[in-house]
Formats: sequence, C-alpha cells, structure tokens
Amino acid sequence: MDSVKRVRDVMIPLEQYPAVRDTATLREAVDVMKTAEIEVDRRKSLPRVLLVFDAIEVLVGYVRRRDIMRGLEPKYLVVQPLEYRKKLFDVAVDPNLSELSYDRVITGIREQASRPVSDVMQPIEAVLQADDHIMKAIYEMVSQDLTLIPVVDGKQLVGVVRSVELFHELVQVLRH
Repeated sequence: MDSVKRVRDVMIPLEQYPAVRDTATLREAVDVMKTAEIEVDRRKSLPRVLLVFDAIEVLVGYVRRRDIMRGLEPKYLVVQPLEYRKKLFDVAVDPNLSELSYDRVITGIREQASRPVSDVMQPIEAVLQADDHIMKAIYEMVSQDLTLIPVVDGKQLVGVVRSVELFHELVQVLRH
C-alpha cells in the first residue's frame, strides 16, 4: 500500500462542500455561508469560500467572504478614493455626521445585497487530480496564493482541497 498522501486522502468530497449558483444574490451567499459547516476528522469549521456553479452544474468560480464584503460596498462609496471612504468611518471627526453616514452605508449595503454572486466571484485558477501528491497541492496553493483548489478524477469534479487540511498534513510531517 502506498503510504504517500494523495489529494484524494485530504480533500472534502464535493457533496459535502457548500455551493451556490452563479445567479444567487450576495444575500443568499451570506445565508449559505453563515449556516454551512464543514466537518473533517471530527474538526468542524465554517467555510471561507463557496463554490459557484452555473445552471448546468459546471463549476465556474468561487466566492470568498472578502469578495462578498467587497461586493456589498455601497455604489456611492466604490467610486470614491480609499482615503475619502476611510474618513466616513472616522467617528472622531463629528459623531453626529457619522450616524448619518452609517444609515446611508447600511441602506447602500442592503441595496447591493441583491447583486449576483457572479459579479464578485473569482475564476478557477488551478485544478488538481485526485491522485496528485499533496506536495503538488501545497505547491499550487502557495505559488498561486489560493486557499482552495478543486479536485478532479479524470474530468469529473469530485471535491476540493483547502489550505487548512494541507496545513494539518504539514503539522503531521513535522511531528515525526
């Protein structure tokens, strides 16, 4: 028996990983993310990423928490320079003005929540084969600055591998 760990040994099966359609709204993605839970080796975690599928169940991308947060930023703020946007949240300037700004920001966030996930999702940068060595997965993840990579068996999508599982494997290597 091969003692070398393969991607299939550490991946999360596709049916256990949370996903949304590319037409789902940011609000729907938030709802999926806040209720989803992933369990691996009796360790539970919340997803930081949702897979995004199109109408014919083809994986077209993924959406991270920070993509959703960026997508919820009110339209009127997005067109402003970053320094201007930071000043809006500086309550030391004038606490009365910050309350007015807060209400406007909340209204803007609620308006943006109806945007489709496809507006903010990330494209698939890499794909691993289920039989790839976990060191290849680590290399791909580090070199492309990813936290999740889809896993295929031949051409069939079968799961995902996350940085947390690969890190756990590195911990095991260091313990021996």
